[in-house]
Amino acid sequence: MAHADLRKHKLGWIGTGRMGFPMAGRLLKKGADVAVYNRTRAKAEPLVPAGGRLVDSPAALADRDIVFTMVSTSDDLLEVTVGPRGVLSRPVAPKILVDCSTVSQEASGKVRAAAASAGCALLAAPVSGNGKVVKAGRLSLVVSGSRAAYDEALPYLEALGEGVSYVGEGELARIVKICHNVFLGVVTQSLAEITVLAEKAGAPRHAFLDFINKSVMGSTFTRYKTPAFVNLDFTPTFTPVLLRKDLDLGLAAARKHDVPMPVAALVREIVQSLIGAGSVDCDFAALLQHEAKAAQLALRPENVPVTDGLEEKREASPRAGVS
Repeated sequence: MAHADLRKHKLGWIGTGRMGFPMAGRLLKKGADVAVYNRTRAKAEPLVPAGGRLVDSPAALADRDIVFTMVSTSDDLLEVTVGPRGVLSRPVAPKILVDCSTVSQEASGKVRAAAASAGCALLAAPVSGNGKVVKAGRLSLVVSGSRAAYDEALPYLEALGEGVSYVGEGELARIVKICHNVFLGVVTQSLAEITVLAEKAGAPRHAFLDFINKSVMGSTFTRYKTPAFVNLDFTPTFTPVLLRKDLDLGLAAARKHDVPMPVAALVREIVQSLIGAGSVDCDFAALLQHEAKAAQLALRPENVPVTDGLEEKREASPRAGVS
């Protein structure tokens, strides 16, 4: 049965790529009324059996109450919002626009101004996670913009994952997401260093990481990266090139605000050396191999089954007790 709160508003969704598809799917699964646009219509069609209604342009979503965007680049966001067939191109506009993409503050500012002129509130709501994290119900979002708009959109934001954080007005969520990704790089490099040290001293990687994950230093992220570290599967979820971009953005913000970031600066150069060595299209967990090579340690896949900690959360039933 549909949750009453999630039928209160008519929703629109723009962008059904690796992230947008499972995110829109979660809203539909929870009973929301969602109309969907994707540039390649075929990629959105599997949402129809779940209740999604497809439209032929972003402009066709202008009469929806709340419209979410999840696109790849700043230019894509501008096209689907303020472009000739954008959701803000008609006399009528949604009440709230929620952008979950990772885009520049400049592009977001342009959309915010256009939305305000149309009587629409923009919430910047970049996310932490990937498609698998979404499916597991572990996505987290950081949100900035009108507090009233945030409160109205909150039930739908919460339906997308397990953590929603409101950080204030305007574009604050964008810089918070950049800070998050800088931390991602620093933590991964540190984890690579200690894992190589433990293995070179004789400890199997899977055993060492099992201990870390069960200790106070373990986290959702260290558990998530454990299979890549143990079995050397660097199928990309986030590439070194993308990490370098975010480290550059973080360091630029640090210069602007006179914040020394010596550790982040060093990690940025390590990531640059990883890219220079040819690791471009792999996952940034390849920092482990880069560190091992510097330590003259030959890594081999351990071929040990280990969990990534992302087993899908069970939806609580109406009569479920405390577990």
